[in-house]
Amino acid sequence: MKINFDINESKSIKGIWIFTPTVSKDLRGTIWSSFIQDFVEKKITKGLHFKHDKFSSSKQNVLRGIHFDYKSWKLVTCVYGEVQQVVVDLRKGSTTYLKWQAFTINHENPVMVLIPPEMGNAYYVKSPTAVYHYKLAYKGDYIDADDQFSLKWNDPEIGINWLSKNPILSERDK
Repeated sequence: MKINFDINESKSIKGIWIFTPTVSKDLRGTIWSSFIQDFVEKKITKGLHFKHDKFSSSKQNVLRGIHFDYKSWKLVTCVYGEVQQVVVDLRKGSTTYLKWQAFTINHENPVMVLIPPEMGNAYYVKSPTAVYHYKLAYKGDYIDADDQFSLKWNDPEIGINWLSKNPILSERDK
């Protein structure tokens, strides 16, 4: 089995990195690696130390986000099911400020998206259920929901083309 990644910076929004793993298939199914530090350091930056992983399980039509903070890097993917992943550039001095990029992530397209600080993270669950994985790097203590910022999921100034007009939302995301 060959372990490799194709790591490319987004052509739409500078600072977003897309990791596409080599997927090995056989009669049992598939296997792929979700993270190898050496690949990240060679392509992106030295000193990006991931400290913790989180998983979120959601049912169909759930929309989570748009959440961001000023210090966390997030390497995100969907490990089961299918999501519409959206990243929003919230860096005020950026030429792509308030622009967004969407990705479809599922077992046939197991990409990981590296989201830097000051970019919003959101996703919509397309499949009956989905398990979403966050790998987080940050300095100091973890910034949890109370210390993060949220934007309205359907903010007209951003204009994301969500796959649902009436998603299931948390109170925070409404």
